[in-house]
Amino acid sequence: MEISRDMFLNKLISKKHNRLIKVITGMRRCGKSYLLYKLFREHLASEQVPDDHIIEMAFDLYENKKYRDPKVFYPYLKERIADQDRYYVLLDEVQLLDDFEAVLNSLARMKNVDVYVTGSNAKFLSKDVITEFRGRGDEVHMYPLTFAEFMSVYSGDQVSGWREYVIYGGLPLVLEFSTPDQKANFLKSLLEETYISDIIGRNNIKNQSELDELLNILSSAIGSFTNPSKLSKTFKSVKNKTISQNTIRKYIGYFEDSFLIDRAIRYDIKGKRYIDTPSKYYFTDYGLRNARLNFRQIEETHAMENVIFNELKVRGYNVDVGVVISNEVDKNGKKIRKQREIDFVCNKGSKRYYVQSAFAMPDEAKKAQEQKPLLMTQDAFKKIMITKDALAPLYNDKGVLHMSIFDFLLNADSLEL
Repeated sequence: MEISRDMFLNKLISKKHNRLIKVITGMRRCGKSYLLYKLFREHLASEQVPDDHIIEMAFDLYENKKYRDPKVFYPYLKERIADQDRYYVLLDEVQLLDDFEAVLNSLARMKNVDVYVTGSNAKFLSKDVITEFRGRGDEVHMYPLTFAEFMSVYSGDQVSGWREYVIYGGLPLVLEFSTPDQKANFLKSLLEETYISDIIGRNNIKNQSELDELLNILSSAIGSFTNPSKLSKTFKSVKNKTISQNTIRKYIGYFEDSFLIDRAIRYDIKGKRYIDTPSKYYFTDYGLRNARLNFRQIEETHAMENVIFNELKVRGYNVDVGVVISNEVDKNGKKIRKQREIDFVCNKGSKRYYVQSAFAMPDEAKKAQEQKPLLMTQDAFKKIMITKDALAPLYNDKGVLHMSIFDFLLNADSLEL
């Protein structure tokens, strides 16, 4: 099954020959190797690049284990670059190459070499990587299949596709399985044997039970504010375990580094400042979240919010949780300070959108409740309400754009309507 990943392929193509190392990051099994070795290689072939001027190396393969030694790999590479014509070097899971920073820096200085690499954790571009390389890298961050990509190969209608997507997520390999049991077992095995095992091994974790419990709690808290202090208290009251805030903070960092989860920080819209804690955490693939909970807690409201967050990130927006603070009077006439929430504040360059996820709005009271934080911003940025079901995208008399989740997800320009 061939899936078009045009959004990421076009980003990669746009960076050709820019003298920087193109770094494809993303969670494991999201399609990085497919993008590099299948789609991008086909593009190079269509541009008439000779096969012997495309050099590939997948460092995670057993047969290539000896090339993880730079004293073996670098001479091999130099021997393959036999003339002054342009060469394309495609390196998969390059973090497995010892001293890869120095090797990539040397490649970046070769005028006839264009380098493309993949990596599966955020440490790949973190402060642990020497500054010289960071200045020479150009990142393309990849995600699992969006709903639009999923539907491009799904045989049923969009309602059935949505049900499938919010249960099993968008990892491409899930599409290879035909039954619910096969998909569920694959995701549970992948989470435990690949993601969790990788986090434990990379970070030398001694107490896996604490890590497991924390991931369970985060999996159950989609769409809820939390922080290390709150989580530490949960461990104490619910699990009867003592775990420090620093340990929790460290474990959450491990999940983020592996791209398993992502964080949305609170932003005070009127005060124009960030409020560091608490934050919301979303799963990069909702199928893995469901697998973590053994497919027992599948709430469509939370799933929709998670899917919207991921879609906004895929489209290149910086995404925060909006907070609107106002002085109001309660029913007893007492002055109170009220905080209202906007699910997502999305920024890209000079553009900003306020996006509210409201699974259902059965009556006018619910509509007014969901809409109020958007109107309280009192600015001119576009305000959007996304519901599960809606008529065609339509602006109401307050200037708020209402659209269904399908109109939002299946139209890449839906925010521009």
